[in-house]
Amino acid sequence: MPVFEYKGFDGGGAAAAGVIEADTAKIARGRLRRQGVFPTEVKEQTGKATEGSGLNMEIDVAQYLEFITARDVANTTKQLAVLIGASVPMSEALSALVDQTEKNKLKIVLSRVRERVNEGVPLADALSEHPKVFDTLFVSMVRAGERTGALAEVLNRLSKFADASVKLQGQVVSALAYPILMSIVGLLMIVGIFVGVMPQMRTMFKAFGSEDELPLVTQIVFFFGDTLVGYGWIFPVLAVGGYWMFRRWVATQAGRERWDNLKLTVPAVGKLNRQVAVSRFCRTLGTLLVSGVPILSALAIVRDVVGNVIIAEAITAASVNIQEGQGIGRPLEESGQFPPMVVHMVRVGERTGELERMLNLVADAYEEEVENTVKAVTSLLGPLAIMVMGGVVFFVALGMLLPMQELSNAIR
Repeated sequence: MPVFEYKGFDGGGAAAAGVIEADTAKIARGRLRRQGVFPTEVKEQTGKATEGSGLNMEIDVAQYLEFITARDVANTTKQLAVLIGASVPMSEALSALVDQTEKNKLKIVLSRVRERVNEGVPLADALSEHPKVFDTLFVSMVRAGERTGALAEVLNRLSKFADASVKLQGQVVSALAYPILMSIVGLLMIVGIFVGVMPQMRTMFKAFGSEDELPLVTQIVFFFGDTLVGYGWIFPVLAVGGYWMFRRWVATQAGRERWDNLKLTVPAVGKLNRQVAVSRFCRTLGTLLVSGVPILSALAIVRDVVGNVIIAEAITAASVNIQEGQGIGRPLEESGQFPPMVVHMVRVGERTGELERMLNLVADAYEEEVENTVKAVTSLLGPLAIMVMGGVVFFVALGMLLPMQELSNAIR
């Protein structure tokens, strides 16, 4: 359905502007009047990247650089929770979000959600029409909040859940920024040596004898230099081809199972991946149960968001046990994918009727452990990158200096 930008005045004479979804401009004007807005200008958003033609063409570059991030969704959720908690009507709360949102893409999404809500559609159903922005977990929790009458509380939990995820992602990205920068600088230095320095040194060495008489280190450096300069284009092609083949392999059932199993068993990294998956399982399931989502529906959602098919199979087995009138502790233990502490806490929660609280306690412990592990691992990446690049530069420099020393000795 087309989206129209409008400008006008509200009932109090204040300026009003925003976007609205309608089939035609005439229908858009009618909807605005019913909302108490008197439009002075209504124009359709084409969503095209260019306007005009020929030399007068204008390119909307910002359209390609604008993305709706997890941080945007978290902030929007937090603001909506505050407005709903203050007993602001849903339509007015969504209108406030539309007005204060700076990103045009998010403004359009929220405008469409507001239009659907004004038509009598539940908020969860309106959000589900935009799965790229609001995932299954988000929609299911909102639906549970609407059903139990605790929407503001559910939105607060969602915002905290999103904030924790964004915080962890930010820590990883900030920790990786320095090693990546060092690797790029080191690679540029090596390319500069191979392109600018090595040909001149090679000419000088040839003037005094054959390259076969050069030290082995120098011959290795020359080989890699010739490969990089003459056939450097092969490396990005191989990288893209390898990535494409890997994606095709992971897309298959067998490939996905082997890859996910490898992620859980590879030394050092496997433990961290398991901690992240278990933490996500406990936090998501606990949040859903506290929000009033039935346990079978909650397990189905968790199975889709846990991000590992091996652990998802254990969750499926737990769902079957619950359907048969049993608990979830036994299939989790039999799967061998969950640590004993998690299984024990789940069983205690089932016996005492406090499964939600136990899951959240386990999630808190594992999230703290994941955060400490990530800090410890990423703190080593910077020195490790310096050591690797320093070793490569030293090897290249050694390959250049050894024949120069032999030439100097021969001249003496």
